[in-house]
Amino acid sequence: MTENEISYKIRGAIFKVYNQLGPGLLESIYEAALCYQLRKDGLKVRNQVRVDVMYDGITLPVEYRIDILVENKVIIELKSVEILLKVHHKQLLTYLKVADKKLGILVNFNTDNIADEIYRKVNNL
Repeated sequence: MTENEISYKIRGAIFKVYNQLGPGLLESIYEAALCYQLRKDGLKVRNQVRVDVMYDGITLPVEYRIDILVENKVIIELKSVEILLKVHHKQLLTYLKVADKKLGILVNFNTDNIADEIYRKVNNL
């Protein structure tokens, strides 16, 4: 399955979760619901995935975790905030680089229109 095919399924799952739960809940609730829905839709999903951060040839002793990894290809970064900031977009791009992944989805569930709060980010490996 390609990143684009996975992304399409992720977007559908996001809409299902949002339509059932609505805006304003904690990020952890959306994470649990989205993981459940993605698995129900037949995708391989891991959440709170530990990723090693390399610097100057060594692995740094830090706990770096991405919210959701789908099919070991696409990172989902979840937010439930009043306004997404530029730093949230940059954060996902950095996560993609560190994890050596090509595609990420940034989603903010604290909105009146979920379609306007789903962003695709591409790492130009």
